Amino acid sequence: MDEVEFLRGRVYGADHEDAGPRPDRVYAHLVGGPLDGLLLDVTDRSDRELREVALTTEIGRYGPGGRALYGRRGTGDNRLDWRGDTPGAP
Repeated sequence: MDEVEFLRGRVYGADHEDAGPRPDRVYAHLVGGPLDGLLLDVTDRSDRELREVALTTEIGRYGPGGRALYGRRGTGDNRLDWRGDTPGAP
């Protein structure tokens, strides 16, 4: 199994032992970019907050500390599309 296949269906930011989705939470699918296939817990986030989300990643264009930018396709859609990478905070 390669790294991409291993990450599919796992929750972004969750511990490796507890990386699967929980039934009491709401998730969005990350589509494209370095975090493609991961789920993001959006349970307490508004549609406005999901217009653009910057997620820290070590596997994006800017390496460790860089961020992958994702945004919701439309109101109520459970997919966040990759919009590019950005360096992390200085």
